[in-house]
Amino acid sequence: MEQTTRAAKRTDDDQTKAWNGPSGRAWVETLDLLDEVFAPVERLLLEETAVGSGGRVLDVGCGTGGTTLAFARAVGPAGHAVGIDVSEQMVAAARARGERSDVGARFVAADAGAHPFDAASFDAIVSRFGVMFFADPVGAFANLRRAAVEGAPLRFVAWRSVEENPFMTTAERAAAPLLPDLPPRKPDAPGQFAMADRALVERVLRESGWREIEVQPVDLVCTTGRDQLERYLTWLGPVGAYLQKVDDATRRRVIESILPAFDPYLDGGELRFTAACWLGKARA
Repeated sequence: MEQTTRAAKRTDDDQTKAWNGPSGRAWVETLDLLDEVFAPVERLLLEETAVGSGGRVLDVGCGTGGTTLAFARAVGPAGHAVGIDVSEQMVAAARARGERSDVGARFVAADAGAHPFDAASFDAIVSRFGVMFFADPVGAFANLRRAAVEGAPLRFVAWRSVEENPFMTTAERAAAPLLPDLPPRKPDAPGQFAMADRALVERVLRESGWREIEVQPVDLVCTTGRDQLERYLTWLGPVGAYLQKVDDATRRRVIESILPAFDPYLDGGELRFTAACWLGKARA
């Protein structure tokens, strides 16, 4: 047990360090791009949650706050939406967006898996790609369960497997000859594809106290302008993290080498790919 606790703490520290460092900075720098690309995910969550005026919503792993603000608009002035994320810099960006908006939303910089929420304080819990990073998923979802009122819906979207999402690894595969030291992905560790196994997701939800569990495959077509591809490559994913640390000449050389690998995803002036995801559904 002691070894497990120490390992979990190291993983938590790694996640906190990453999301308060290069990963968080990348999401802040590209928040408009990511909100555009993942707009279908936001729409799906709004449709599936169907929370009405006056509802209280918790957005887990809220990032820069786009989904939280969407739910704040849905619940209106009589309700409230709270976004929580471990990244202080992303939460700062979310708060700034909230201050510029005409809706009420609150943002908390903390680990949703361990934060001491008031019991039964939310009518719905949602997440757009924010639940794959817990070192202790069962404990984290149990903590979220305690924060939900009886009967509250849980709705989240998480990535399916690496194999089903080739767009997500195109850059690193294309860059492999140039960047042999690029860190490999660890599918069994907290990260983008940590919830790729449907049976694992179902077990985590069941053991953490949720009921009426459904884990459904959804394929969402995500788009942005063709002119955003280079910006995407410069900031996001393992290659983007590498490019943040190199000189301009190296960055240019790598980008020009890997751009042709994205030709299958270009259609006229549009960049288009399919996000193969799970829609997780449960009830408190």
